Amino acid sequence: MTTLETLNRWLADAPENEHLEFKEAKQQYDTTKLLRYCVALANEGGGHLVLGVSDKRPRQVVGTQAFQNRGEITARILEALRMRVDVQELQHPDGRVLVFAVPPRPAGTPLHHEGAYLMRAGEELVPMSPDQLKRIFAEGGPDWFDRPARAGAGPEDVVALLDTQSFFDLMQLPYPTSRDGVLERLAQERLIERQAGGWNITNLAAILLAKRLDAFSPELARKAARVVIYEGTNKLATRYDEPQPQGYAVGFEKLVDFVHSSAPRNHFVEQALRDEVKMFPRQAIRELVANALVHQSFEATGQSVMVEMYADRLEVSNPGLPPIKVERFIDEFRSRNERLAELMRRMRVCEEKGSGIDKVVHLAEVFQLPAPDFRISETRTTAVLFSYQDFADMSKPDRIRACYQHCALKYVSNERMSNQSLRERFRLPESKAATASQVIGATKDAGLIKTDESDTTSTRYARYLPFWA
Repeated sequence: MTTLETLNRWLADAPENEHLEFKEAKQQYDTTKLLRYCVALANEGGGHLVLGVSDKRPRQVVGTQAFQNRGEITARILEALRMRVDVQELQHPDGRVLVFAVPPRPAGTPLHHEGAYLMRAGEELVPMSPDQLKRIFAEGGPDWFDRPARAGAGPEDVVALLDTQSFFDLMQLPYPTSRDGVLERLAQERLIERQAGGWNITNLAAILLAKRLDAFSPELARKAARVVIYEGTNKLATRYDEPQPQGYAVGFEKLVDFVHSSAPRNHFVEQALRDEVKMFPRQAIRELVANALVHQSFEATGQSVMVEMYADRLEVSNPGLPPIKVERFIDEFRSRNERLAELMRRMRVCEEKGSGIDKVVHLAEVFQLPAPDFRISETRTTAVLFSYQDFADMSKPDRIRACYQHCALKYVSNERMSNQSLRERFRLPESKAATASQVIGATKDAGLIKTDESDTTSTRYARYLPFWA
């Protein structure tokens, strides 16, 4: 049950997300919109819709006259959605507040309103993608990683198909003295499962440890990460286009080394360091490729992780849409495939939870690159690293994105962005303080940062916070 204490805590610091939504609705609220929000909240694990509260920070109770008959609207939701939503009325000193407590949808059953399977995307409600629906419908069956990639394999097949030596090396374990010891350890990690007719090699084992993914099935072969290198800044001329056939864990360092070695040189940084430096830092490539492998939707068919290198940028994309907004990649973490992520962390392929994008943004600053961009299409998530660009040549969106990311990076490091720190990020002299102020102003106008009111009222010494802080 929601109390006034809970409401006050939400007003003070709770961000709007897929589990919490605020609407003013001073006089009324459209019933169809209400039903659609209930569907979206239920589809993403349940949550609360709060009427009578401003949806812009700082949030305040404005009161609502909507749905005076709570029993009637409860019955209307039940009739339309076959779902009981608890409707609670709170008498706040500043006005009446209605809280709709929406339960999560049943396992394996996405909810819809008039045929629309909805979810949250920023401030909007959008249809769920086909791979998201497919994943929900499959919830009643075995997890994708537990399904057999090869059923009834003999002991000799297991060691022939999987790179077991690399597995023990990555786990920093001594290689067993017998084949039975190898099989026992793999079974302990739920990578293989004993059956009456032999061993089932799971999809998880194959996707991580396969000597060749195409030795299992066409479906798994299409999960192989694909590297494409173009001659110019578009797709007209291709220099290299090959899938990387090994499992993700056993072939990871080789994949990263190949992409890094294929990158152009960063002449600007070379001049400062007096050493050959590749345009895209190896660690940044490593983090982006690992993120794409771990966070992809494995239920999406016929799609793979793509690493595409152009003359002026590197794009790393994966099937599936992220469970959080791209603006929150720096400070939030939510894994789509926790079993895969956990095992890859233990094999030291992935970093600790939520640290990868921080490192990418930091490395872009160190190597004096434009801020990386994170994009969402209908079915894919793409991270873009750009080659060196002088501040004068950056577009306004590039500068705003860099300012926001710098501000967020400072915040998660328990620091605050200032005019001086932003100038240092862009390598601007003190005489360009007014230029940095213009970028800060534009980023504030875009709603991405705000002034830290708790610090100082002086414009000259102002400090800034990301919008969600």
